[in-house]
Amino acid sequence: MTLDAEGTIVSARAGLNGQAPRCEHVDVLRAVEHGPLECKECLSAGRTWTRLLVCLTCGWVACSDDSRGGHAKAHYQETDHPVAGVVEPASTWRWCYVHRRTV
Repeated sequence: MTLDAEGTIVSARAGLNGQAPRCEHVDVLRAVEHGPLECKECLSAGRTWTRLLVCLTCGWVACSDDSRGGHAKAHYQETDHPVAGVVEPASTWRWCYVHRRTV
């Protein structure tokens, strides 16, 4: 067993083959139903979006960071809900705002 400087077991925090550490935020996600497939903030401002993300904590749907509004990130900043997924059929892509990477 190998420990790091903080006393954490290295194998417990490391990914396979030297990949980034596992995101513990995905371990606490539960199934949520998402809201309407629209970004309410963009609609009220008369804007369009590039793609939609759903908050995997509460189901809030908002535009992605590459959209003009970036409302999904704003939702994270307001709520601290860490993980969002893309609203596309059969997609498994998820983004952790805390770790700033896909998970």
